[in-house]
Amino acid sequence: MINLTIGEKVWQAVVYSILILLSLLCLLPFLYVVAVSVTPESEVLRRGIVIIPESFTFAAYKEVFISHGIGQAYKITLFRTIIGTALNVFFTVIAAYPLSKKYLPGRSSFLLFIVFTMMFGGGLIPTYLLIRSLGMLNSPWVLIIPHLISAFNLVIIKGFFEQLPAEIEESARVDGASELQSLWKIILPLSMPVLATISLFYAVGHWNSYFDAIVYINDSNLMPLQVILRNILLNVATQSADSIANTGTVSQFAVQMAAVVVTTIPILIVYPFMQKHFTKGVLMGSIKG
Repeated sequence: MINLTIGEKVWQAVVYSILILLSLLCLLPFLYVVAVSVTPESEVLRRGIVIIPESFTFAAYKEVFISHGIGQAYKITLFRTIIGTALNVFFTVIAAYPLSKKYLPGRSSFLLFIVFTMMFGGGLIPTYLLIRSLGMLNSPWVLIIPHLISAFNLVIIKGFFEQLPAEIEESARVDGASELQSLWKIILPLSMPVLATISLFYAVGHWNSYFDAIVYINDSNLMPLQVILRNILLNVATQSADSIANTGTVSQFAVQMAAVVVTTIPILIVYPFMQKHFTKGVLMGSIKG
């Protein structure tokens, strides 16, 4: 056990106190959002800032789920996030693995084209015309296929593959393994930290995205969760007027906060399970040959 001097103990106490204070400052806004979403309107008006409610009501959540179609939006968003992330990671790995091999013919040209797309794009109107000509308007697949591979994530995975010892694959080839077998049985198990990180990047991107749905989808039954949240935040004053008049307990502000909580909780639940992979990701490239 390490024996600390008095000065070191004081410094450690100061550091921990600052970290705890900063953590509370980051946590308080979210606690406020949750508290307002379950607090009656009269109490919010009386107290102003509510962190621990004196009484509870879930009328705002009832308003969100019944009047705003959150349930159907959840199905679309879960479909987009789960299927989209799986396809994103699959195609990104399939593209990054051969590009990590220096003996690939035309490798530099392929990489140049990929990096070019990170700096220049076709624009919204040409992209819309392309998607319309492919017949993907008003389809849930329009939320996935146009964003199938992120050039940035592809470059990250390619760089990780390049840092893995070449001797590992060479020994696999000596044992008769093909390129796909080496990728599936050797490379991917060693790449779990970067794959988990990239998967979370893709998943959060799908979960938070709303602009593509606004542009490419007109069917309200295909709108993802974030579009519904946007509509609630923009139009809740008129949408919940009847509810406020009838119940007297649902404020438009509480409905907004409830919508924020409903759309945020799933990502907050998933993130702690991915945290350990971020720690491992710090050691990228440290495998010894």
